[in-house]
Amino acid sequence: MATARGLRPLLTLSRCRRGRGGAPGASGSRALAGVVPGALQVDNSSGFLGRRPHRRHPGILQLPCVRVPPVLAAAARALLLESSLPGVEAQVPALRNYLWSRRVPVEPEELQRRARRLEERLLEDADVPPAEERLRQAVLQTLRRTTYHWQELTYNERLSLVYMAARLDGGFAAVSRAFHEIRTRVPEFQPQTLMDFGSGTGSVTWAAHSAWGQSLREYMCVDSSAAMLDLAEKLLRGGSGSGEPHVPGVFFRQFLPVSPKVQFDVVVSAFSLSELPSKAHRTETIQTLWRKTGHFLILVENGTKAGHCLLMDARDLVLKGKEKSPLDPRPGFVFAPCPHELPCPQLAASKPLACSFSQAYHCIPFSWNKKKQKEEKFSMVILARGRPEEAPRWPRLTQPVLKRPRHVHCHLCCPDGHMQHAVITARQHGRDLYRCARVSSWGDLLPMITPSESELPPSPAEDPLRVDRDA
Repeated sequence: MATARGLRPLLTLSRCRRGRGGAPGASGSRALAGVVPGALQVDNSSGFLGRRPHRRHPGILQLPCVRVPPVLAAAARALLLESSLPGVEAQVPALRNYLWSRRVPVEPEELQRRARRLEERLLEDADVPPAEERLRQAVLQTLRRTTYHWQELTYNERLSLVYMAARLDGGFAAVSRAFHEIRTRVPEFQPQTLMDFGSGTGSVTWAAHSAWGQSLREYMCVDSSAAMLDLAEKLLRGGSGSGEPHVPGVFFRQFLPVSPKVQFDVVVSAFSLSELPSKAHRTETIQTLWRKTGHFLILVENGTKAGHCLLMDARDLVLKGKEKSPLDPRPGFVFAPCPHELPCPQLAASKPLACSFSQAYHCIPFSWNKKKQKEEKFSMVILARGRPEEAPRWPRLTQPVLKRPRHVHCHLCCPDGHMQHAVITARQHGRDLYRCARVSSWGDLLPMITPSESELPPSPAEDPLRVDRDA
C-alpha cells in the first residue's frame, strides 16, 4: 500500500487483555498496559514524518464535518414539500429510532432451543408438573414477551419519502467516512465501476461521486423497492422526473446481476444486511457481493452490538469461505477497521461492545431540524482482494483519546487480535509518538507495533490512579 512507504514504528507497548476487567473506560476496570523498558524510539530524522507536522501524521483518518451536496439537499426539500405528507415531523424521528433499534430476525433453530430451555426451567420450578397444554401456553407467552419480533419493511412512496428525510444525510456521512479511508490510504486507487446493494435514496452514489467523480463511469443501484428507486432517480434529476441527472452513468435495477463475469471495482452495502429475512439470505447475498467485488467490498451498519455482530459474521464468512471464483481466485483480507483477520476482541470481552465510529455531518435544513450538526454512529468493515501484507498493520483507536496533563490514554485494537489500553507519555515513549497520539482521534491509526506475547517481559498489574499521578 502507498501508506506503508517509508513508515516505521515508533515504539513497542505491552498488552492488557480487556476481558479481565470489562469495558474500557469504566471505573474500577481501567487496567493499564505496562511500558516495555528500553523501547527503541524513532525520531523525525528517520523520515517517519518528513516535513509534516504531527497533526498530519500518516495514521490520521478522521474526516471533517461532511455536508450533503447542495443540489441533493435542495432536491430532497423540494420533493418533501411537493408531497405534503401529514405528520412528517413526528414520523421522521419515529422511523429513525425504529431503524436504530432494529435487529436481525431470530432463526427458527434458535427459537426452538429457547423453547426447550424454557420448558425445562418451568418443569424444574414447578412443584407439580403442569398439564401439557398449560406448559405449552406458558412457553409461548414467555417467547412472545422476550423475543424480538422482526418485520419486513415495505417501502412504498410515502415511507420512502420519510426514510429520505430521516436517513439521507446520516447515511451519506457514514459512507463518506468509509470512502475517505480508502482514498487516504490508497490515493492511487481510481475506481471506474461501483455497485450499491440496497441503494435506497442513492446516498452511496452521491458520496462516491464526491470521492471519485472524475474516474467513476458506472454506478449500479440495486434495490427491491420500485418506489425507492424512483425516488433516487428523482433526486438525481434535481427533484423532477424530466431534468438531466447530476451524476451521469447511474443505472437502476431491482435484482442483483447474476452473471459471474460481471465485477465492480467497489461494492457497497449500507444499512441493508439487517433488512434480509434470514441468515441463509444474508449468507447468499454476502457471497454474491464478494463474487462481484473487484477491489473493495464495503459493509456499513448501525453502530450497535447487533449491527457490529452482523458485520463480523459477514467478515468471517468472506475470510473463511472456501468458495473460490474461477474468474478471480484472489483471497480477501480486512482493509479496515480491523488490523488483523483474527476474531473480534470487542466481542470476546466479558462485556461485549460494538466496534463503532462517529462521523459529524451538517443536517439538511428541514423545518424540524433544530440542530445544524449531528453525529452519525455506525459500524463498518472494508474487505479487499489481495494479501494482508499489502495493508499497514497499525493499531486502531477504538475510543476517543483521553487527554490528561503530560499523558494520554489510548484504547487500541492491535494486530495480534487483542485490545490494549496504553498510557503514552513523552518521557517514556518520546516526543513523536506522544504528540501523534495526542492529536489522533477516534478511528485513526496509531503508528506503532505491539510485540507478541512471548516477547513481553513480565510486569505486574498497575493501579491506574497511581499511573496517572506518576505520569
